[in-house]
Amino acid sequence: MQAFILRRFLLAVAAILGVTFVIFAFSSLLGDPRNIFLESPGAAGGYGVSREVWDELGRKLHLDRPLVVRYVYWLRDLVKGDLGRDLGDGQSIAKKIRQKAPVTARLAVAAWILATLIGVPIGVISAVQRGRVIDYLVRGFALLGQSLPAFWLGLMGIFLFAVKLHWVPVSTPGEGLAVRNFILPAVTLGWLASAGYARLTRSSMLEVLDSEYIKMARAKGVREWIVIWKHAFRNALIPPMTYSGLLFVGFLEGSIVVEVIFSWPGLARLAAEAVWTNNFPVLVVVVIVFSTMAIVMNFLVDVAYAYVDPRIRYR
Repeated sequence: MQAFILRRFLLAVAAILGVTFVIFAFSSLLGDPRNIFLESPGAAGGYGVSREVWDELGRKLHLDRPLVVRYVYWLRDLVKGDLGRDLGDGQSIAKKIRQKAPVTARLAVAAWILATLIGVPIGVISAVQRGRVIDYLVRGFALLGQSLPAFWLGLMGIFLFAVKLHWVPVSTPGEGLAVRNFILPAVTLGWLASAGYARLTRSSMLEVLDSEYIKMARAKGVREWIVIWKHAFRNALIPPMTYSGLLFVGFLEGSIVVEVIFSWPGLARLAAEAVWTNNFPVLVVVVIVFSTMAIVMNFLVDVAYAYVDPRIRYR
């Protein structure tokens, strides 16, 4: 087991290094970074800088070195937490990431828990009650959930529950996020995911319930709830578990529509604002953060595979 985890950990580290190098290499193809920094607010002189200042900035950015050497310097600063400064206001990017990452993480966790607690049980129930009324209801819910776009659902939720009924806030304040602030964004973000959970869990459970060992367990008189939750559900966990890890990363990375609609002060909204204002240093850092989150989550899912199905660690 330790060897399996070590292999996956080393692969994850290699993947993170590969992602950072690709991002750095592509950013180097966009032109001389001195043009970006000298245009930022806090830069003295703009395009009218002297040749000495231009060359000094080039040496500071290690532009006189080969690409690989510049990457090593850049990676060293990245590991030390020196992520550069925002071109818009000159503030530290690391400080902004520390402020906004927990806000996005809390929303992602709330939506992930909501989607999991709804989607997985109803998927199991739908599979057990195959061909009955409750099965058709769950399949209808899954179809409806995957048909309604998040932006439409969010706007309708604001109009009905915030504007008309005044049950929840219309938008989310930047400070002091309360439970009421999470309801609409989490439901909007988790609606589609719960439908996907239900369909995937149902399909996986149906495949397992038709297996010979399930028929044998029932023939031996094992209680039905033990057959379903101990024998069938555990062996049907692999596809929903894969979806669960990718889903959580998707909530962290792809909540831009929800964060913009609900004025949620998180990382996805920061990335959107960076695109709109051509704030390249912020965008690079956010992409690295999102990529690292995806790789770390895949590593955790791989480890969870080995605990759920011991055969996987030997493959």
